[in-house]
Amino acid sequence: MKLGWANRITIVRILLIVPFVSCMLKINDAALSESMQNAMRHIATFIFLLMAASDAIDGFFARIKKQVTKLGSFLDPTADKLLITCACLLLASQRGRVDGFLLPSTVVVLIIGKDLFLSIGFVIIYFITSRIFIVPELIGKIATTLQLSMVTGILIAPELSRFLPGWVWFLRSLWWSAAATAILATLIYIRNGIRYIEQYEQKNASGAL
Repeated sequence: MKLGWANRITIVRILLIVPFVSCMLKINDAALSESMQNAMRHIATFIFLLMAASDAIDGFFARIKKQVTKLGSFLDPTADKLLITCACLLLASQRGRVDGFLLPSTVVVLIIGKDLFLSIGFVIIYFITSRIFIVPELIGKIATTLQLSMVTGILIAPELSRFLPGWVWFLRSLWWSAAATAILATLIYIRNGIRYIEQYEQKNASGAL
């Protein structure tokens, strides 16, 4: 199977997670000078923005070039989940935190919990129906956008907070909004999954009559 440009970009996005994590683990490395620690954070920010932009680019290729595939439908959300999970865990840890802007563990649990529930639901639906059920919802895209904005906002917070005193409060409202949206998205996807299973079972029951 020949990979289209959309899937190629998505795969590159997944591979870029490695250097992103590597840089994040060095932003509080005591063996490095403060300037080098800041440099690691800036590089991590650049890589993160590059990955976030590539998310929009591969979506563009998939729609405009008509390269929507089952592989792409699986890889694209997987790439988002891996990126957000790694970023949230690092920003809530002592090694990857941004001084003065530590991400609350509750926010991390809610955001990662959403992806965990959806992954479990995906497996359950596949075992019951033997079909892959991936239907993107607007609320899911909003949740991802808020999460990407939250991570970016934290990474650039040391610079912006010097000029925008209210940046700390803005970030706090942003990360709790991201958490709340993650909960809402989870409930909507669970509802959709239950409806899909019910429709599948009703169809099989009527076919057996």
